[in-house]
Amino acid sequence: MNRGKVFRLMGGALLVLASLDAYAQSSGADAASARPYASDAKAGKAADRALQKSVVRALSRTKGLRATTITVRAHNGAVTLEGTVPEQSQVGLATQAAEGVEGVTSVTNALTLSTL
Repeated sequence: MNRGKVFRLMGGALLVLASLDAYAQSSGADAASARPYASDAKAGKAADRALQKSVVRALSRTKGLRATTITVRAHNGAVTLEGTVPEQSQVGLATQAAEGVEGVTSVTNALTLSTL
């Protein structure tokens, strides 16, 4: 009778140890597979920042456009222009300048006219 209890206890202990080992391997594999996505996210953010700078540069070089009050946001090629411009004609100029930048897939113009 004592042998039966000992074997059952040892069998149960082995099952618990085996399940803990399998769990540890599973979570380690999940963590390792998540790392490439983190580097993809960093690369995506870097590409967004580079595109943002390119659009800001294009806006600042556009004649007849006051670009100092325009904020540019970029995400996966989609660019959003926010801020103010003194004249209605500058809204279209800003859109055209942003659309002309390589890597821009779409432009959302949220510019408003300044009252000053």
